[in-house]
Amino acid sequence: MAAAAPARPDGPLTHRQIVTILVGLMMGMFLAALDQTIVATSIRTIADDLKGLDQQAWATTAYLITSTIVTPLYGKLSDIYGRKKFFSAAITIFVVGSVLCTLSQSMLQLAFYRAVQGLGAGGLFSLALAIIGDIVPPRERAKYQGYFLAVFGTSSVLGPVIGGFLAGQSSILGVTGWRWVFLVNVPIGIAALLVVSRTLHLQHTRLDHRIDWWGAAMLTLGLVPLLLVAEQGRDWGWGSGRSIACYAVGIIGVIAFLLVERAMKDEALLPLTLFQERTVAVASGASVLIGMAMFGGLASLPLYLQIVKGASPTKAGLLLLPLTLGIMAGSIVSGQIISRTGRYRRFPIIGSALLALSLYVFHFIKADTPLWETSIVMVAFGLGLGFNFQPLTLAVQNAVSPRLIGVATSSATFTRQIGGTLGTAVFLSILFSTVPDKIKAALTTASGTKEFRSALADPANAQFAKGMASAAAQGGGTSGSVLKDSSFLNHLDPRLAKPFLQGFSDSMDLVFLVGAGVMVLGFLVMLLLPHVELRGGSAYSERGAADKADADAAVAPQV
Repeated sequence: MAAAAPARPDGPLTHRQIVTILVGLMMGMFLAALDQTIVATSIRTIADDLKGLDQQAWATTAYLITSTIVTPLYGKLSDIYGRKKFFSAAITIFVVGSVLCTLSQSMLQLAFYRAVQGLGAGGLFSLALAIIGDIVPPRERAKYQGYFLAVFGTSSVLGPVIGGFLAGQSSILGVTGWRWVFLVNVPIGIAALLVVSRTLHLQHTRLDHRIDWWGAAMLTLGLVPLLLVAEQGRDWGWGSGRSIACYAVGIIGVIAFLLVERAMKDEALLPLTLFQERTVAVASGASVLIGMAMFGGLASLPLYLQIVKGASPTKAGLLLLPLTLGIMAGSIVSGQIISRTGRYRRFPIIGSALLALSLYVFHFIKADTPLWETSIVMVAFGLGLGFNFQPLTLAVQNAVSPRLIGVATSSATFTRQIGGTLGTAVFLSILFSTVPDKIKAALTTASGTKEFRSALADPANAQFAKGMASAAAQGGGTSGSVLKDSSFLNHLDPRLAKPFLQGFSDSMDLVFLVGAGVMVLGFLVMLLLPHVELRGGSAYSERGAADKADADAAVAPQV
């Protein structure tokens, strides 16, 4: 005879029960958080080895595209069938994608396998946050925030060190060093699966709803072409036939998605009625803009540290620690104050202002700017992110019915990832489309200096001088090769490398300026965020009471 399902507790979960469940959630979140920091600090080494530095955005955007598209599906399916099975499935898919990434022979292959990884990653963060929303009352959530900060803090410290070490090795056990960046996910993922299977025990009442497969299909049809042209527009030409075709298909897909969602009503993948709630609508709009600024900044900063400042992957990761400390400090301060006062609105507003200001200051950072000055701006940028992460998710979860926690949480994650995907594609496209001209201008200026001419005449630099002369004779330039493989800058005479570094720095200045403009708009949107009093009970216990009431109502006529 099958074992009876555990009874749903009549009251809220105890501290011990919550902590036991959090152990499993933290393992899954650690898997995703560690992967992000490891890949971010090693992507330049990977791209150089695969001869595709200018294609590195593919590896990031492919991951973000798939994780963004499936995030609403995870939320909807987990609302219907329960969280545990889909959280376990997300971990499994992520591990399989990690194994495939180790087999990559080109940047396009890596991008494809990163897309598989993204199919799993889409459920790791959104479902973990949804489960937290289920079991922890909004007013008490700050008590448990330290556990998750420990996860992100640990991954932020270990990720750059591990990623830098692995990327810096020529081979480990006969496998190229950077491939271990993905292979290391396998044992962590297996451990996470074991912990989740033993700790995540929540009673779930299945909801009888349809699954919005057409909505998912139309969402894919709308997003993929638009993100594709954002990534490839600089090569195709923004007004080329292929670009125009992507615009057309993408717009048709988005319109079709909205029509399907309106027809599906409450069964929709992203119910449009959800966005009639002012808190959800404002938080979602702001999350798109914050995601653009956040991912655009996070994609550019490691490149600045490694290419312009010449830091190794390990050192670049460690140099990002001020950013991590800012995020942790912002999360702790906002969480504790929200827990005591029940008021959250001020933090996203202050955080948005800090993000806009930080990105604007980053615009003034040059190739010769001292690192301590950059670190101060990183702390402010991190504080801005920390003031936005938890409060915005909390606001959305608090504004909806307990039975819609999964959809609401996935919508919050979805909109941030939409912004992140667009930000990464657009900002890196701006960077790599402007770098050749910026380097060419810097080389033209430098060629008139005595220092540069003497460096070219140095016999030790004869090979570079010959290559530069050959490129000039053919009507091209030496700036194109750096977009394929920038590793030669590490060994180039500093006098000759300076124009290249200056060109990269000038292009990054433009990226940060655009990001600052985006965040000014985000700040204005955030001013519209209303304050809604935080609930004192957990969604899990409230949903249990509602299920019990529904069951009693169904039985009553039969008595």
